Amino acid sequence: MEDTAISSVPLFAALDADARQALRESMEEVVLRRGETLFNEGDPGDRLYLVVEGKVKLGHRASDGRENLLAVLGPGELLGELTLFDPGERTATATAIAPTRLLELQHEPFMELIDARPELAKHMLKALAQRLRRTNTALADLVFSDVPGRVAKALLDLSDRFGERTGTSIRVPHDLTQEELAQLVGASRETVNKSLADFVGRGWIRLEGRAVHLLDVERLQRRAR
Repeated sequence: MEDTAISSVPLFAALDADARQALRESMEEVVLRRGETLFNEGDPGDRLYLVVEGKVKLGHRASDGRENLLAVLGPGELLGELTLFDPGERTATATAIAPTRLLELQHEPFMELIDARPELAKHMLKALAQRLRRTNTALADLVFSDVPGRVAKALLDLSDRFGERTGTSIRVPHDLTQEELAQLVGASRETVNKSLADFVGRGWIRLEGRAVHLLDVERLQRRAR
């Protein structure tokens, strides 16, 4: 499982088996319960984390107390990578939203790996560019998309990464509360709930606790545009 998680990350995909093994030996395992915090916004940061199992949310709290959910990360995804090149304060709070297992890589062994395998720097730049592109897209959505469109897009994104085909539907175990889903979309819980209720009424989705079944992906894709 751990070797598969490491090889699934574009940053490490170019490594051979021996290099992946060496990388794994330099990483420490971290286990979190649901609701447990990995690090807080403002904490000093000098390491990255690879999610092996579970899910982690990245959140930001404004000075007036409002919270914004920046991302939900799952198996094979990285967090905290910015501080490897520029150690400093964390820009978000990372919290497990499901029982989670991660691998931790500190600054020094990663720099040694970069020195030994310079091509990894190109993969890291690509990974950072992809993160920046997603951020730019999210900002554009907040400006140009209405709430139902953002809800549809969020459900489709979560489906792409966590969805499981079950007969005629796609079950998406997102593990988010209603408030967290609203924070992810950047809207009030009441407005997001109205959008979800509308999608249910149209037969596009079915709600199931902290999961959702996508029944009509094509209609959701049209609404997300």
